[in-house]
Amino acid sequence: MTTLFDLNPQAPAAPIPVGPHPTVIGLDIALITSGVAGPGWADHFRTTGLAGEDRLSRIVEIAASFYRNADFVVIEGAAYSMAKQVGHDEMSAARWMIRCDLRKRDIPFAVVTPDSRTIYATGKARHKDADTGKKLTAKQVKGMVRIEASLRYGVEFAGTARHDEADAYVLMAMGMDWLGYALAEVPTTHSRALKGVAWPTQTVAVAR
Repeated sequence: MTTLFDLNPQAPAAPIPVGPHPTVIGLDIALITSGVAGPGWADHFRTTGLAGEDRLSRIVEIAASFYRNADFVVIEGAAYSMAKQVGHDEMSAARWMIRCDLRKRDIPFAVVTPDSRTIYATGKARHKDADTGKKLTAKQVKGMVRIEASLRYGVEFAGTARHDEADAYVLMAMGMDWLGYALAEVPTTHSRALKGVAWPTQTVAVAR
């Protein structure tokens, strides 16, 4: 049965800032399927068939191919409520290796919690079913994030990596908004999420 979370809403594309603007990349890093996005586009990459150090090195290598020329990168941080999940240690290592690589490249970055990302996209971190009052599952909330991002920015997130791509796009949009280049009008109920992020203190360059 098709549900709200399976729909692919179509919306006019949100305008990309005209003139010079920072090159911002959003990263939703995972051990198998990672989402990546920039203004007007979203993509993903997979690291199947690998494990341990080989997988971590490959994640950083592919992620760097997207952000090597970026002015600013926004990474999704850990979901601490899921700290006991299998692979948590390796997942943390992947994020920290990317952070170290960004620092080596002198690329400013920010780490955004999943809750802040969800608030920016939907206005709340927690959601309930309107009919039953039951708390929505993490997968259902991800579906909401995808739908809201597609409607607000006019980008289609399809396929098995649609949620990863949508998450990455919202992270990127948060970075653009914080820098003063908002991709779309965002209600204050949503944009309040920006206040909870530890943004970098170093200056972010304008795209060359």
